[in-house]
Amino acid sequence: MKSILTTLALLASSAVPIYAEPFSADVWADNWFEMRIDGTQVAQDSVPITTERSFNAESFTFEATRPFVVGLVAKDFKENDTGLEYIGSRRQQMGDGGVILQIRDQAGALAAVSNAGWQCLVIHSAPLDKSCEGSSNPVAGEGACTFEASEEPDGWDQAGFDASDWPQAAVYSERDVGPKDGYDDITWAHNAELIWGPDLEQSNTVLCRLMVE
Repeated sequence: MKSILTTLALLASSAVPIYAEPFSADVWADNWFEMRIDGTQVAQDSVPITTERSFNAESFTFEATRPFVVGLVAKDFKENDTGLEYIGSRRQQMGDGGVILQIRDQAGALAAVSNAGWQCLVIHSAPLDKSCEGSSNPVAGEGACTFEASEEPDGWDQAGFDASDWPQAAVYSERDVGPKDGYDDITWAHNAELIWGPDLEQSNTVLCRLMVE
């Protein structure tokens, strides 16, 4: 019994301690985001998605134990399932999205940035036919204004989830996205990139995840 207890004590003393580290994050989104760490929300855009032209950056801190999963819910504004905005006005159009983020550890070293290494699943796409944008009476699910929508997969923002069939994030240039209102307030790492689903206009709600080692 004594030898067993001694062995257990040696194993315990040699184990790498597990502790939560402090991290800081910067996120800019068109139009709205929520960030989760291992399934727990750590930040949400302070400007409601219903606010017209709700472009802004958010900076915040959180604690996490590596490895951890970053789950990002990103949404572009839409009035309804047509995927359009300003319906019935001269400005009726498809919106366009885009999000960029960076996470640093306590020492200021980059722990993660948005890039093609993320996996992103679109759970709301509309309109499936872009000619819906010019419709005089756009109705969700009718004519050119069809859409595809699904619920968030259970556990998608946690470590045990199998995301092997999720596509990689699509990367876009500043010219593609046209970031504004808060974007220039952040000094972005040179390798932090604007990401989204496969189409800036049709991909309305995107779930993106990354394992941070």
